[in-house]
Amino acid sequence: MLSAVIWDCDGVLVDSEPLADEIWGRVLAQRGYALTAEDAAACRGMSDVAFHAYLSDRADLLPYDAHMAAIDALRVPIYEERLEAFPDAARAVRELVAHGIPMGVASSSRREAVDHKLALTGLGRFITAVVGGDEVATGKPAPDVYLAAADRLGIAPASCIAVEDAELGAEAAHAAGMRVVMVRRDGSLSADHATVTEVTADLILSWMGR
Repeated sequence: MLSAVIWDCDGVLVDSEPLADEIWGRVLAQRGYALTAEDAAACRGMSDVAFHAYLSDRADLLPYDAHMAAIDALRVPIYEERLEAFPDAARAVRELVAHGIPMGVASSSRREAVDHKLALTGLGRFITAVVGGDEVATGKPAPDVYLAAADRLGIAPASCIAVEDAELGAEAAHAAGMRVVMVRRDGSLSADHATVTEVTADLILSWMGR
């Protein structure tokens, strides 16, 4: 029986991806590069380091630390003003806590940014273990971030269900030995994993065999 849930953060728990695209786009525009929808889609689920490397092949970017400082200068006020949790995911998290289900977050974002998002949306108090992409050696689709989250929960990866929205993240969770469910609120389907348009506690509990 599955006993824990490990969530991706961006695009699953919090509606941050449009804001992140806006923020990265504004910083890139200062360097003379227009972020495209294809860029954003190709890098969905990547760590900030990998995204910076991808874009460095296409634009004259500042070094990583300086680039991320520029990102953070926009990210913090924009998130504080506009970031919201997905209502379905927030409701599911609260209901799963009431059922005594341990939960973690395994994100490609930097730990500082993940903690900020969880605090702003009030979800952090329900999450036992958080792992950011800057805390592991290799980002998604490698399994490192999911394995670390399971380790911090003290639960075997095979006993965890991962909730993802990006194929890179789904590959990472699958490689970690977890059951994977994709949340695609736009109605698109994953070719390789079970897919839902919204996430509910009842669904997760049924997947867990409870």
